[in-house]
Amino acid sequence: MPNPALIIFDFDGTVALGDGPVLAYARAAAAASGDPDRFLARVDDGLRGRPSGAGAPLDAYDVIRLVAEDAGVGAEALSRAYLDSRALLGTDLAPVEAPVGLAAVAERLPAECVLVTNAPATRVAETLDALGLGDAFARIVTDAGKPAGLERLLDAPEVRDRRVLAVGDIWRNDLEPAHRRGHDTALVGPWTDAAASPTFHADTLTELLPRIEAWAAASAP
Repeated sequence: MPNPALIIFDFDGTVALGDGPVLAYARAAAAASGDPDRFLARVDDGLRGRPSGAGAPLDAYDVIRLVAEDAGVGAEALSRAYLDSRALLGTDLAPVEAPVGLAAVAERLPAECVLVTNAPATRVAETLDALGLGDAFARIVTDAGKPAGLERLLDAPEVRDRRVLAVGDIWRNDLEPAHRRGHDTALVGPWTDAAASPTFHADTLTELLPRIEAWAAASAP
């Protein structure tokens, strides 16, 4: 029997929603700057503005990177700030929530669901459990190094001939490698990319769940 279709989900901004982790990262990075209040104000402006075009941030985390570069926060200090913030993931200091309906849909999908994230493993499993998604994914890949890491996964012999749907909020990291190989893609969230040409697109994953279910049903072996 052919292998089941594969749905590859991103984590931050796709499965784990909310500004909690981003704000925890911003606070940690601001503490390493010379003017924390100004740093946080500039992050807030960046998150509200959501600029697009050349040089625009990829997502909310990239807003912090750009503000940090301009504020003179070095790469090592920024990396420490990020890791410190991940230790708070899913707590009251960095709260997240799951897309409405995802747990129920994931349970009945006739496809293999995997989670692939560039984030470290720190508190990912615990957060998924707290969100009711502890059993939603057959495999969890952390520190994936997307987009290159996603390309390697898609080119693996056990994946190469399967139908794939990639779901995420950053076109070039989460979706473009799949699109380039002829697979389907679902782009979620407000961050735009002029190069994006997804199969499906909506502001929230909840809005896309009926399409994902229909895709999985049509792709079942």
